[in-house]
Amino acid sequence: MTNKQQQADSEIHENQLLDFLVNRLDEEVSLDLANNADIDTEDIHEVLVGAAADGTSISTLYNSSEDSPPANTILYHLRTKFEPERLERVANTLLRKDVVELLPKQVEVCADLHLRPYYGNEHETNHLYHSEAKRGTTTFHAYATLYARVKNKRYTLAVRRLEDGDTASSVLVEFLGVLDGLDAGVKAVYPDRGFYDSKCLTLLQAHNYAYVVPIIRWGETIQQELSEGWSRVIEHDLTGKLDGHSWTVEFPVYIDCTYLNGRYDENGVARHGYAADAPFIETPREARYHYSKRFGIESSYRLSEQAIATTTTQDATVRFLYVVVSLLLGNVWRYLHYEFVATPRRGGRRLWRWPYKEFINMIRRAAWTALAVRRAVPANRPPDNRFTR
Repeated sequence: MTNKQQQADSEIHENQLLDFLVNRLDEEVSLDLANNADIDTEDIHEVLVGAAADGTSISTLYNSSEDSPPANTILYHLRTKFEPERLERVANTLLRKDVVELLPKQVEVCADLHLRPYYGNEHETNHLYHSEAKRGTTTFHAYATLYARVKNKRYTLAVRRLEDGDTASSVLVEFLGVLDGLDAGVKAVYPDRGFYDSKCLTLLQAHNYAYVVPIIRWGETIQQELSEGWSRVIEHDLTGKLDGHSWTVEFPVYIDCTYLNGRYDENGVARHGYAADAPFIETPREARYHYSKRFGIESSYRLSEQAIATTTTQDATVRFLYVVVSLLLGNVWRYLHYEFVATPRRGGRRLWRWPYKEFINMIRRAAWTALAVRRAVPANRPPDNRFTR
């Protein structure tokens, strides 16, 4: 008997994957279309998913298909039917649907800030985010994401679009609210270095969450500590100000040293500092080890970049919607992989091979079929024998 026969008694077909995604969007992302509208929400969501899986724009998909609704009609509804705040609420409900059932009793979570460079008109940046120069610009389409890390799988729990004036602490307040509402307990929070400031550390301590955050070399004291000595734990503090009042937050810093001959400084020593407060962390090496587990979060962004609709529009809400759909694809793949493809067995399920790229290709082919994407091009003369085998 082959492995495939042992794996399952049923199958999930390409068109069913597309239907699953369109149904999920229909359940949460409602569009107020007129009764005499030429299209319905399913048509729009089908094109959205198809463009994301194809990694192309809605206009390009329309131009190469026979059954796709007009691109201008879809883009008009996307631009006019969404309020940014409502879309964010709906998006987070959509992302957490189903996947919260897979969370263990104690879950590790990661928070990240992600900046996508903006190179457009400098006078059209009212709804964008400004930060330090990166990739030749200081203006970005910026997003903050909250992930749950479960046995090397990462489920997006929340995403937030950032505008000028947003701070890491304001984002963290919302994310901590999401965590407080989960049925699962939080083992630890691993924010990226963008959350290293006095307000964020105060919030983490106030919520009594274990945390590990890489430090930034602010001030001569910490710069000196990270330029000499070996692995150790020191006490450090940061001072913050709010409405004219200042306060100081104190925390341990775990400095872990690694040695690699010929790299880093003249002695081949790299020093990594982490603000950490967790009962399972006693040494600098443990702080670095536990934080390093979050690095796989970057693969989630690489996955989202593999399946996201392209666009030239600077409409922040439309771009945010495309990001949400790309993150949804990742969540659905992980959920279906575990719940439907994996084989239940004693000691845990067996995750049969089903790469994300294959999942996306299946949805792409289903969308091409549903939208009657062109499979041939006009020719001014019949193909000769070179076109046959």
